[in-house]
Amino acid sequence: MVHNLGGQYDIHYITLANNCRVAYIDEGSGDQVLFFIHGLATYGLSWHYQVEGLKHKYRCIAIDLPGNGHSDRGNYPYGINFFSGCVYDMIQRMGLKRVTIVGHSMGGQIAINLVAHEPAVAEKLILCAPAGFERFNGMERSIYQGTVSFLDMFSSDENSLRKVIRSSFYRYPEQTDAMIHDLIDIMHRHPSREYHSMIEACINGMLHEPVFDMLHQIQQPTLVMFGERDALIPNRLIHPYNTKQVAETGTKEIPDAVLRMVPQCGHFLQMEKPGVVNPYIMDFVG
Repeated sequence: MVHNLGGQYDIHYITLANNCRVAYIDEGSGDQVLFFIHGLATYGLSWHYQVEGLKHKYRCIAIDLPGNGHSDRGNYPYGINFFSGCVYDMIQRMGLKRVTIVGHSMGGQIAINLVAHEPAVAEKLILCAPAGFERFNGMERSIYQGTVSFLDMFSSDENSLRKVIRSSFYRYPEQTDAMIHDLIDIMHRHPSREYHSMIEACINGMLHEPVFDMLHQIQQPTLVMFGERDALIPNRLIHPYNTKQVAETGTKEIPDAVLRMVPQCGHFLQMEKPGVVNPYIMDFVG
């Protein structure tokens, strides 16, 4: 089933083994597939610049994770393992071959979990400012959950959502307003308690389903990208070091990985610097 989203892309649907109906974008063609996984509280269209810039060369698929975007809401066990299983099921059901998994932030942590447990699922891996490179002990997890106050960060209040997304950029591109308006519109169509519980479960999952110790298991050639001015990784209240240190420490754990630091760029590097990110992706995928 397909419907049109603001004239931009057709949104397709697939029902997974857990009966969740998942929405996704499917554009372009080619013998190689880029499978994009978004971060916390966004959706597949956060990869708009990659889909537009790369669909002439690759088949580009961008999922709305369950509980996000146009996918089903429900009493699902949201978290890293759950999302990883959903992505794996979707790739199997669609019969996708020659896949490169591309994950941003929480989507990067999901991608790491996925390829560590199911190495045959992808040929290559691309991690954009991945969560999971930064490690937290028990006390730090408690502090983090206190500082990332859910009501402050991810309430249904429109100004709070704008604040969160804007903090993900070094220099905020005004065209991102369209995505914010779209996310707010989607949010208003669903009970706020469902959204709240999903966000809380995702934050809990990022903290309590760590992947750092899985990095050495990654068999795929891996491209890691971080914005040099990422204000979200690391959490400066807990870890008084810089993004490059986190990026280098995690990348060194992956047997076959290359790191690209993107200057003058924040956490949402694929939207802030697509002119840098897209060529890196093309060079890496081939």
